[in-house]
Amino acid sequence: MSARKMLTTPIYYANDAPHIGHAYTTVTADGVARWHRLRGDDVLFVTGTDEHGLKVQRSAEENDVDPQIWVDRTSQRYVDAWSQLGISYDQFIRTTEPRHYGAVQKILDACHANGDIELRTYEGLYSVADEAYVAEEDVPALEAQGRPVITMREENYFFLLSRYEDRLLEWYESNPDLVRPASKRNEAMGFIRQGLQDFSISRTSIDWGIPIPWDTDHVTYVWFDALTNYITAAGYGTDEAEFDKWWPGHHLIGKDILRFHCVYWPAMLMSAGLEPPSNISVHGFLLIGGEKMSKTRLNHIAPSDLVEEFGVDGFRYHFLRDQNFGPDGDFSHEGMVARYNADLANNLGNLLSRVTTVVAKKCDGVGPAPRPDSPLAPVTERAVEIADDAWCRVAPSEALDATWQIIRETNSLLENAEPWKSDPGPETDAVLGDALEALRLVAILASPALPASTAEIWNRLGLEGSPADCRIGVDTRWGLYPGGLDVIKGAPLFPRLKV
Repeated sequence: MSARKMLTTPIYYANDAPHIGHAYTTVTADGVARWHRLRGDDVLFVTGTDEHGLKVQRSAEENDVDPQIWVDRTSQRYVDAWSQLGISYDQFIRTTEPRHYGAVQKILDACHANGDIELRTYEGLYSVADEAYVAEEDVPALEAQGRPVITMREENYFFLLSRYEDRLLEWYESNPDLVRPASKRNEAMGFIRQGLQDFSISRTSIDWGIPIPWDTDHVTYVWFDALTNYITAAGYGTDEAEFDKWWPGHHLIGKDILRFHCVYWPAMLMSAGLEPPSNISVHGFLLIGGEKMSKTRLNHIAPSDLVEEFGVDGFRYHFLRDQNFGPDGDFSHEGMVARYNADLANNLGNLLSRVTTVVAKKCDGVGPAPRPDSPLAPVTERAVEIADDAWCRVAPSEALDATWQIIRETNSLLENAEPWKSDPGPETDAVLGDALEALRLVAILASPALPASTAEIWNRLGLEGSPADCRIGVDTRWGLYPGGLDVIKGAPLFPRLKV
Protein backbone atom coordinates (compact mmCIF):
# COMPACT_ATOMS: atom_id res chain seq x y z
CA MET A 1 0.00 0.00 0.00
CA SER A 2 1.41 3.38 -0.97
CA ALA A 3 2.09 6.02 1.65
CA ARG A 4 2.02 9.80 1.61
CA LYS A 5 5.23 11.74 2.00
CA MET A 6 5.71 15.50 2.25
CA LEU A 7 9.37 16.42 1.88
CA THR A 8 10.77 19.92 2.24
CA THR A 9 14.03 21.79 1.89
CA PRO A 10 14.57 25.00 3.80
CA ILE A 11 13.39 28.02 1.88
CA TYR A 12 16.46 29.93 0.74
CA TYR A 13 16.96 33.60 1.39
CA ALA A 14 16.14 35.63 -1.71
CA ASN A 15 18.99 38.05 -1.06
CA ASP A 16 21.60 35.37 -1.77
CA ALA A 17 22.73 33.55 -4.89
CA PRO A 18 22.44 29.75 -5.00
CA HIS A 19 25.67 27.95 -4.08
CA ILE A 20 26.61 24.30 -3.75
CA GLY A 21 25.57 24.23 -0.09
CA HIS A 22 22.01 25.09 -1.12
CA ALA A 23 22.29 22.57 -3.96
CA TYR A 24 23.50 19.81 -1.61
CA THR A 25 20.35 20.00 0.52
CA THR A 26 18.09 20.34 -2.51
CA VAL A 27 19.61 17.50 -4.55
CA THR A 28 19.41 15.24 -1.49
CA ALA A 29 15.74 16.06 -0.98
CA ASP A 30 15.13 15.51 -4.69
CA GLY A 31 16.81 12.09 -4.57
CA VAL A 32 14.71 11.06 -1.57
CA ALA A 33 11.52 12.33 -3.25
CA ARG A 34 12.34 10.39 -6.42
CA TRP A 35 12.96 7.23 -4.39
CA HIS A 36 9.63 7.53 -2.61
CA ARG A 37 7.93 7.89 -5.98
CA LEU A 38 9.66 4.67 -7.04
CA ARG A 39 8.12 3.05 -3.96
CA GLY A 40 4.70 4.12 -5.23
CA ASP A 41 4.29 6.73 -2.49
CA ASP A 42 2.21 9.85 -3.03
CA VAL A 43 4.83 12.62 -2.73
CA LEU A 44 4.65 16.38 -2.16
CA PHE A 45 8.15 17.83 -2.55
CA VAL A 46 8.48 21.52 -1.65
CA THR A 47 11.26 24.08 -1.93
CA GLY A 48 11.22 27.85 -2.35
CA THR A 49 12.47 31.24 -1.22
CA ASP A 50 12.25 33.37 1.93
CA GLU A 51 11.61 36.92 0.68
CA HIS A 52 10.93 39.29 3.59
CA GLY A 53 13.19 40.98 6.12
CA LEU A 54 15.52 43.88 6.72
CA LYS A 55 18.29 42.68 4.39
CA VAL A 56 15.90 42.44 1.47
CA GLN A 57 14.41 45.85 2.19
CA ARG A 58 17.85 47.46 2.39
CA SER A 59 19.09 45.74 -0.76
CA ALA A 60 16.03 46.90 -2.68
CA GLU A 61 16.58 50.47 -1.46
CA GLU A 62 20.28 50.35 -2.41
CA ASN A 63 19.31 49.20 -5.91
CA ASP A 64 16.50 51.78 -6.13
CA VAL A 65 13.79 49.20 -6.81
CA ASP A 66 10.61 48.08 -5.07
CA PRO A 67 11.26 45.11 -2.73
CA GLN A 68 8.81 42.96 -4.68
CA ILE A 69 10.70 43.59 -7.92
CA TRP A 70 13.95 42.80 -6.12
CA VAL A 71 12.75 39.44 -4.79
CA ASP A 72 11.16 38.56 -8.13
CA ARG A 73 14.63 38.83 -9.65
CA THR A 74 16.52 37.06 -6.90
CA SER A 75 14.04 34.22 -6.41
CA GLN A 76 14.30 33.43 -10.11
CA ARG A 77 17.96 32.53 -9.61
CA TYR A 78 16.87 29.57 -7.50
CA VAL A 79 14.21 28.53 -9.99
CA ASP A 80 16.84 28.57 -12.74
CA ALA A 81 19.43 26.67 -10.67
CA TRP A 82 16.97 23.95 -9.66
CA SER A 83 15.77 23.62 -13.24
CA GLN A 84 19.35 23.07 -14.38
CA LEU A 85 19.89 20.38 -11.71
CA GLY A 86 16.70 18.49 -12.58
CA ILE A 87 15.01 19.16 -9.24
CA SER A 88 11.56 17.56 -9.42
CA TYR A 89 9.78 19.73 -6.87
CA ASP A 90 5.98 19.77 -6.80
CA GLN A 91 5.78 23.29 -5.37
CA PHE A 92 8.15 26.24 -5.35
CA ILE A 93 6.79 28.41 -2.58
CA ARG A 94 7.52 32.10 -2.18
CA THR A 95 6.75 33.89 1.07
CA THR A 96 5.37 36.88 -0.85
CA GLU A 97 2.45 34.80 -2.17
CA PRO A 98 -1.05 35.82 -0.98
CA ARG A 99 -1.76 32.27 0.28
CA HIS A 100 1.27 32.55 2.55
CA TYR A 101 0.11 35.84 4.03
CA GLY A 102 -3.15 34.12 4.94
CA ALA A 103 -1.43 31.09 6.48
CA VAL A 104 0.95 33.23 8.57
CA GLN A 105 -1.85 35.40 9.91
CA LYS A 106 -3.93 32.32 10.70
CA ILE A 107 -1.18 30.65 12.77
CA LEU A 108 -0.40 33.94 14.51
CA ASP A 109 -4.06 34.35 15.46
CA ALA A 110 -4.15 30.76 16.75
CA CYS A 111 -1.06 31.20 18.94
CA HIS A 112 -2.31 34.61 20.15
CA ALA A 113 -5.70 33.14 21.05
CA ASN A 114 -3.89 30.46 23.05
CA GLY A 115 -2.21 33.18 25.14
CA ASP A 116 1.29 32.45 23.80
CA ILE A 117 2.06 35.87 22.26
CA GLU A 118 2.50 39.08 24.27
CA LEU A 119 3.82 42.62 23.69
CA ARG A 120 7.11 43.72 25.30
CA THR A 121 9.70 46.44 24.88
CA TYR A 122 13.06 45.06 23.89
CA GLU A 123 16.52 46.55 23.50
CA GLY A 124 19.47 44.55 22.28
CA LEU A 125 22.29 43.98 19.85
CA TYR A 126 21.02 42.97 16.44
CA SER A 127 22.92 41.30 13.58
CA VAL A 128 21.45 42.54 10.31
CA ALA A 129 23.06 39.72 8.30
CA ASP A 130 21.62 37.04 10.58
CA GLU A 131 18.27 38.78 11.15
CA ALA A 132 18.70 37.99 14.86
CA TYR A 133 19.42 39.53 18.23
CA VAL A 134 22.85 38.43 19.46
CA ALA A 135 24.81 38.33 22.71
CA GLU A 136 27.54 40.87 23.38
CA GLU A 137 30.21 38.16 23.39
CA ASP A 138 29.24 37.22 19.82
CA VAL A 139 29.84 40.72 18.40
CA PRO A 140 33.63 40.56 17.73
CA ALA A 141 33.36 37.32 15.77
CA LEU A 142 30.39 38.58 13.74
CA GLU A 143 32.07 41.89 12.90
CA ALA A 144 35.27 40.04 11.94
CA GLN A 145 33.17 38.13 9.42
CA GLY A 146 31.81 41.38 7.96
CA ARG A 147 28.43 40.96 9.69
CA PRO A 148 27.56 44.36 11.22
CA VAL A 149 25.84 44.55 14.60
CA ILE A 150 23.57 47.46 15.59
CA THR A 151 21.67 48.37 18.77
CA MET A 152 17.91 48.19 18.40
CA ARG A 153 15.17 49.25 20.81
CA GLU A 154 11.55 48.67 19.90
CA GLU A 155 8.26 47.20 20.97
CA ASN A 156 8.07 43.58 19.87
CA TYR A 157 5.58 40.80 20.16
CA PHE A 158 7.14 37.76 21.79
CA PHE A 159 6.27 34.09 21.44
CA LEU A 160 6.29 32.44 24.88
CA LEU A 161 8.57 29.54 24.04
CA SER A 162 9.41 29.03 27.72
CA ARG A 163 5.96 27.51 28.23
CA TYR A 164 6.83 24.57 25.97
CA GLU A 165 9.90 23.01 27.61
CA ASP A 166 8.07 20.02 29.09
CA ARG A 167 5.88 19.38 26.05
CA LEU A 168 8.87 19.47 23.71
CA LEU A 169 10.89 17.06 25.86
CA GLU A 170 7.91 14.72 26.11
CA TRP A 171 7.54 14.87 22.31
CA TYR A 172 11.21 14.01 21.78
CA GLU A 173 11.18 11.18 24.30
CA SER A 174 8.12 9.58 22.72
CA ASN A 175 9.55 9.91 19.17
CA PRO A 176 13.15 8.59 19.31
CA ASP A 177 13.61 8.64 15.52
CA LEU A 178 12.10 12.08 15.06
CA VAL A 179 15.41 13.89 14.44
CA ARG A 180 18.30 12.20 12.64
CA PRO A 181 21.16 11.70 13.16
CA ALA A 182 20.86 10.94 16.88
CA SER A 183 23.60 13.47 17.69
CA LYS A 184 21.35 16.26 16.36
CA ARG A 185 18.40 14.96 18.38
CA ASN A 186 20.59 15.09 21.48
CA GLU A 187 21.68 18.63 20.60
CA ALA A 188 18.06 19.79 20.31
CA MET A 189 17.10 18.14 23.61
CA GLY A 190 20.16 19.64 25.30
CA PHE A 191 19.12 23.09 24.14
CA ILE A 192 15.64 22.58 25.61
CA ARG A 193 17.01 21.29 28.93
CA GLN A 194 19.15 24.42 29.31
CA GLY A 195 15.93 26.41 29.63
CA LEU A 196 14.05 28.12 26.82
CA GLN A 197 13.81 31.87 26.33
CA ASP A 198 10.81 33.61 24.78
CA PHE A 199 11.68 35.07 21.38
CA SER A 200 10.72 38.17 19.43
CA ILE A 201 8.40 37.65 16.48
CA SER A 202 7.70 41.18 15.20
CA ARG A 203 9.27 44.47 14.10
CA THR A 204 8.02 48.04 13.80
CA SER A 205 11.23 49.37 12.22
CA ILE A 206 10.52 47.78 8.83
CA ASP A 207 7.41 47.38 6.73
CA TRP A 208 8.61 44.69 4.26
CA GLY A 209 6.83 41.76 5.83
CA ILE A 210 3.49 40.26 6.81
CA PRO A 211 1.45 42.45 9.20
CA ILE A 212 0.51 41.11 12.62
CA PRO A 213 -3.25 40.60 12.14
CA TRP A 214 -4.36 42.30 15.41
CA ASP A 215 -1.73 45.09 15.28
CA THR A 216 -0.77 46.19 11.76
CA ASP A 217 1.92 48.58 13.04
CA HIS A 218 4.00 45.41 13.44
CA VAL A 219 5.20 43.00 10.77
CA THR A 220 6.01 39.44 11.77
CA TYR A 221 9.63 38.51 11.94
CA VAL A 222 11.54 35.61 10.39
CA TRP A 223 10.27 32.57 12.26
CA PHE A 224 6.51 32.91 11.96
CA ASP A 225 6.98 33.99 8.36
CA ALA A 226 9.69 31.64 7.07
CA LEU A 227 8.85 28.47 9.01
CA THR A 228 5.15 28.70 8.24
CA ASN A 229 5.95 28.14 4.54
CA TYR A 230 5.82 24.40 5.15
CA ILE A 231 2.20 24.37 6.23
CA THR A 232 1.28 26.98 3.62
CA ALA A 233 2.49 24.54 0.95
CA ALA A 234 0.50 21.73 2.58
CA GLY A 235 -2.72 23.75 2.28
CA TYR A 236 -3.04 25.40 5.70
CA GLY A 237 -5.50 28.26 5.45
CA THR A 238 -6.53 27.48 1.88
CA ASP A 239 -7.45 23.81 1.59
CA GLU A 240 -7.99 21.92 4.82
CA ALA A 241 -8.50 18.59 3.03
CA GLU A 242 -5.09 18.95 1.38
CA PHE A 243 -3.56 20.00 4.68
CA ASP A 244 -4.96 16.94 6.44
CA LYS A 245 -3.61 14.81 3.59
CA TRP A 246 -0.03 16.09 3.65
CA TRP A 247 0.79 17.34 7.13
CA PRO A 248 2.91 16.52 9.13
CA GLY A 249 5.91 16.81 6.81
CA HIS A 250 9.54 15.67 6.75
CA HIS A 251 12.11 18.49 6.78
CA LEU A 252 15.67 18.28 5.42
CA ILE A 253 17.81 21.06 6.90
CA GLY A 254 21.38 22.15 7.61
CA LYS A 255 22.64 22.10 11.19
CA ASP A 256 22.85 25.91 11.37
CA ILE A 257 19.04 26.12 11.51
CA LEU A 258 18.54 23.13 13.83
CA ARG A 259 17.35 25.21 16.82
CA PHE A 260 14.64 26.94 14.82
CA HIS A 261 13.30 23.76 13.21
CA CYS A 262 13.73 21.39 16.14
CA VAL A 263 12.67 23.71 18.99
CA TYR A 264 10.93 26.91 17.84
CA TRP A 265 8.87 25.38 15.03
CA PRO A 266 7.33 22.40 16.88
CA ALA A 267 6.44 24.70 19.80
CA MET A 268 4.75 27.16 17.43
CA LEU A 269 2.73 24.31 15.91
CA MET A 270 1.77 22.94 19.33
CA SER A 271 0.59 26.41 20.35
CA ALA A 272 -1.57 26.65 17.23
CA GLY A 273 -3.10 23.22 17.87
CA LEU A 274 -1.27 21.62 14.94
CA GLU A 275 0.89 18.50 14.71
CA PRO A 276 4.67 19.01 14.78
CA PRO A 277 6.80 17.68 11.87
CA SER A 278 6.97 13.92 11.37
CA ASN A 279 10.76 13.88 10.82
CA ILE A 280 13.66 16.31 10.69
CA SER A 281 16.84 15.15 8.93
CA VAL A 282 19.85 17.34 9.67
CA HIS A 283 23.11 17.53 7.72
CA GLY A 284 26.40 19.21 8.49
CA PHE A 285 28.19 21.98 6.66
CA LEU A 286 29.69 21.54 3.23
CA LEU A 287 33.20 22.86 3.83
CA ILE A 288 35.63 24.26 1.28
CA GLY A 289 39.21 23.67 2.38
CA GLY A 290 37.94 23.03 5.89
CA GLU A 291 35.97 26.30 6.07
CA LYS A 292 32.26 27.00 5.81
CA MET A 293 31.24 28.81 2.64
CA SER A 294 30.81 32.57 3.08
CA LYS A 295 30.74 35.70 0.98
CA THR A 296 33.54 37.29 3.00
CA ARG A 297 35.87 34.36 2.29
CA LEU A 298 34.85 34.42 -1.39
CA ASN A 299 34.55 30.63 -1.39
CA HIS A 300 30.99 30.33 -2.71
CA ILE A 301 30.78 27.97 -5.69
CA ALA A 302 27.77 28.21 -7.99
CA PRO A 303 26.27 24.88 -9.11
CA SER A 304 26.49 25.96 -12.76
CA ASP A 305 30.29 26.25 -12.47
CA LEU A 306 30.53 22.51 -11.76
CA VAL A 307 27.73 21.37 -14.07
CA GLU A 308 29.67 22.77 -17.00
CA GLU A 309 32.49 20.33 -16.30
CA PHE A 310 30.76 17.30 -14.73
CA GLY A 311 27.30 17.44 -16.27
CA VAL A 312 24.08 17.51 -14.28
CA ASP A 313 24.19 13.85 -13.28
CA GLY A 314 27.87 14.02 -12.45
CA PHE A 315 27.13 16.92 -10.12
CA ARG A 316 24.17 15.16 -8.52
CA TYR A 317 26.04 11.90 -8.05
CA HIS A 318 28.99 13.52 -6.30
CA PHE A 319 26.90 15.26 -3.66
CA LEU A 320 24.74 12.22 -3.03
CA ARG A 321 27.57 9.66 -2.97
CA ASP A 322 30.58 11.51 -1.59
CA GLN A 323 28.91 13.59 1.13
CA ASN A 324 27.54 11.48 3.99
CA PHE A 325 24.29 13.04 5.14
CA GLY A 326 24.76 14.07 8.78
CA PRO A 327 28.37 15.07 9.52
CA ASP A 328 30.26 17.97 7.94
CA GLY A 329 31.68 17.19 4.51
CA ASP A 330 34.71 18.70 2.80
CA PHE A 331 34.32 19.49 -0.88
CA SER A 332 37.28 19.48 -3.25
CA HIS A 333 37.45 19.61 -7.02
CA GLU A 334 40.06 16.84 -7.02
CA GLY A 335 37.76 14.59 -4.98
CA MET A 336 34.89 15.25 -7.34
CA VAL A 337 36.99 14.32 -10.39
CA ALA A 338 38.23 11.15 -8.66
CA ARG A 339 34.70 10.03 -7.74
CA TYR A 340 33.38 10.80 -11.23
CA ASN A 341 36.14 8.83 -12.94
CA ALA A 342 36.00 5.88 -10.55
CA ASP A 343 32.26 5.34 -10.23
CA LEU A 344 30.74 6.85 -13.35
CA ALA A 345 33.38 6.61 -16.08
CA ASN A 346 35.28 3.45 -15.05
CA ASN A 347 32.49 1.44 -13.42
CA LEU A 348 29.00 2.26 -14.67
CA GLY A 349 29.97 3.85 -17.99
CA ASN A 350 32.52 1.17 -18.80
CA LEU A 351 30.10 -1.63 -17.90
CA LEU A 352 27.45 -0.23 -20.23
CA SER A 353 29.94 0.25 -23.04
CA ARG A 354 31.46 -3.20 -22.60
CA VAL A 355 28.13 -5.04 -22.52
CA THR A 356 26.52 -3.21 -25.45
CA THR A 357 29.68 -3.67 -27.53
CA VAL A 358 29.85 -7.42 -26.91
CA VAL A 359 26.10 -7.83 -27.51
CA ALA A 360 26.60 -6.10 -30.88
CA LYS A 361 29.44 -8.47 -31.80
CA LYS A 362 28.25 -11.79 -30.35
CA CYS A 363 24.44 -11.45 -30.47
CA ASP A 364 23.91 -9.31 -33.58
CA GLY A 365 22.84 -6.44 -31.33
CA VAL A 366 19.89 -8.34 -29.81
CA GLY A 367 19.97 -8.64 -26.03
CA PRO A 368 19.56 -12.13 -24.55
CA ALA A 369 17.48 -12.85 -21.45
CA PRO A 370 19.16 -13.44 -18.05
CA ARG A 371 19.44 -16.76 -16.24
CA PRO A 372 16.87 -17.26 -13.47
CA ASP A 373 19.58 -18.80 -11.27
CA SER A 374 22.27 -16.22 -12.05
CA PRO A 375 24.88 -15.64 -9.33
CA LEU A 376 23.93 -11.96 -9.63
CA ALA A 377 20.33 -12.61 -8.51
CA PRO A 378 21.03 -12.67 -4.73
CA VAL A 379 23.44 -9.72 -5.12
CA THR A 380 20.72 -7.57 -6.65
CA GLU A 381 18.10 -8.70 -4.15
CA ARG A 382 20.33 -7.63 -1.27
CA ALA A 383 21.20 -4.33 -2.97
CA VAL A 384 17.52 -3.46 -3.36
CA GLU A 385 16.90 -4.11 0.35
CA ILE A 386 19.86 -2.00 1.46
CA ALA A 387 19.10 0.83 -0.97
CA ASP A 388 15.45 1.01 0.08
CA ASP A 389 16.32 1.17 3.76
CA ALA A 390 19.07 3.76 3.16
CA TRP A 391 17.04 6.12 0.96
CA CYS A 392 14.19 6.03 3.47
CA ARG A 393 16.68 6.97 6.24
CA VAL A 394 18.04 9.81 4.07
CA ALA A 395 21.36 8.01 3.65
CA PRO A 396 21.87 8.28 -0.12
CA SER A 397 25.59 7.52 0.07
CA GLU A 398 24.82 4.09 1.56
CA ALA A 399 22.08 3.47 -1.01
CA LEU A 400 24.39 4.27 -3.91
CA ASP A 401 27.21 2.18 -2.50
CA ALA A 402 24.81 -0.79 -2.40
CA THR A 403 23.75 -0.07 -5.98
CA TRP A 404 27.37 0.07 -7.12
CA GLN A 405 27.93 -3.34 -5.54
CA ILE A 406 25.79 -4.71 -8.37
CA ILE A 407 28.09 -2.99 -10.87
CA ARG A 408 31.21 -4.35 -9.17
CA GLU A 409 29.85 -7.90 -9.09
CA THR A 410 28.72 -7.70 -12.72
CA ASN A 411 32.12 -6.47 -13.85
CA SER A 412 33.68 -9.34 -11.90
CA LEU A 413 31.35 -11.85 -13.59
CA LEU A 414 32.36 -10.52 -16.99
CA GLU A 415 36.06 -10.57 -16.17
CA ASN A 416 35.81 -14.22 -15.16
CA ALA A 417 33.66 -15.33 -18.12
CA GLU A 418 35.33 -13.11 -20.79
CA PRO A 419 32.38 -13.33 -23.22
CA TRP A 420 34.27 -11.12 -25.70
CA LYS A 421 36.60 -14.11 -26.24
CA SER A 422 33.83 -16.71 -26.52
CA ASP A 423 32.00 -17.92 -29.57
CA PRO A 424 28.33 -16.95 -29.92
CA GLY A 425 26.09 -19.45 -28.19
CA PRO A 426 24.09 -20.24 -25.04
CA GLU A 427 26.96 -19.70 -22.57
CA THR A 428 27.82 -16.29 -23.98
CA ASP A 429 24.13 -15.37 -24.10
CA ALA A 430 23.70 -16.36 -20.45
CA VAL A 431 26.49 -14.10 -19.20
CA LEU A 432 25.42 -11.16 -21.36
CA GLY A 433 21.78 -11.61 -20.37
CA ASP A 434 22.79 -11.46 -16.72
CA ALA A 435 24.77 -8.26 -17.36
CA LEU A 436 21.88 -6.63 -19.20
CA GLU A 437 19.52 -7.49 -16.35
CA ALA A 438 22.00 -6.07 -13.84
CA LEU A 439 22.12 -2.84 -15.85
CA ARG A 440 18.33 -2.72 -15.91
CA LEU A 441 18.22 -2.96 -12.12
CA VAL A 442 21.03 -0.44 -11.66
CA ALA A 443 19.12 1.98 -13.90
CA ILE A 444 16.14 1.78 -11.54
CA LEU A 445 18.11 1.97 -8.29
CA ALA A 446 20.38 4.81 -9.46
CA SER A 447 17.64 6.87 -11.10
CA PRO A 448 17.07 9.17 -8.09
CA ALA A 449 20.71 10.26 -8.39
CA LEU A 450 21.17 10.03 -12.16
CA PRO A 451 17.76 10.65 -13.75
CA ALA A 452 18.98 11.58 -17.24
CA SER A 453 21.77 9.00 -17.48
CA THR A 454 19.66 6.10 -16.25
CA ALA A 455 16.93 7.02 -18.74
CA GLU A 456 19.59 6.78 -21.46
CA ILE A 457 20.76 3.39 -20.15
CA TRP A 458 17.14 2.22 -20.24
CA ASN A 459 16.87 3.35 -23.85
CA ARG A 460 20.11 1.61 -24.86
CA LEU A 461 18.86 -1.65 -23.35
CA GLY A 462 15.88 -1.43 -25.70
CA LEU A 463 13.35 -1.02 -22.90
CA GLU A 464 10.20 1.09 -23.17
CA GLY A 465 9.33 3.92 -20.80
CA SER A 466 11.89 4.95 -18.21
CA PRO A 467 13.26 3.81 -14.83
CA ALA A 468 11.10 6.47 -13.16
CA ASP A 469 8.02 4.50 -14.24
CA CYS A 470 9.17 1.46 -12.25
CA ARG A 471 8.26 0.39 -8.72
CA ILE A 472 10.51 -0.96 -5.98
CA GLY A 473 9.50 -4.52 -5.11
CA VAL A 474 7.69 -5.02 -8.40
CA ASP A 475 10.12 -4.10 -11.16
CA THR A 476 13.23 -4.76 -9.05
CA ARG A 477 12.78 -8.54 -9.03
CA TRP A 478 15.54 -10.47 -10.82
CA GLY A 479 14.84 -11.78 -14.31
CA LEU A 480 12.51 -9.18 -15.84
CA TYR A 481 14.75 -8.18 -18.77
CA PRO A 482 12.77 -9.93 -21.52
CA GLY A 483 15.53 -10.57 -24.08
CA GLY A 484 14.99 -10.18 -27.79
CA LEU A 485 15.36 -6.38 -27.63
CA ASP A 486 17.59 -4.27 -29.84
CA VAL A 487 20.52 -3.06 -27.78
CA ILE A 488 22.12 0.25 -28.78
CA LYS A 489 25.85 0.82 -28.62
CA GLY A 490 26.21 4.55 -28.12
CA ALA A 491 28.87 7.11 -27.28
CA PRO A 492 30.52 6.91 -23.84
CA LEU A 493 27.95 7.90 -21.23
CA PHE A 494 30.52 9.41 -18.88
CA PRO A 495 33.67 10.50 -20.73
CA ARG A 496 36.68 10.24 -18.44
CA LEU A 497 37.89 13.57 -17.02
CA LYS A 498 41.50 14.65 -16.68
CA VAL A 499 42.65 15.13 -13.12
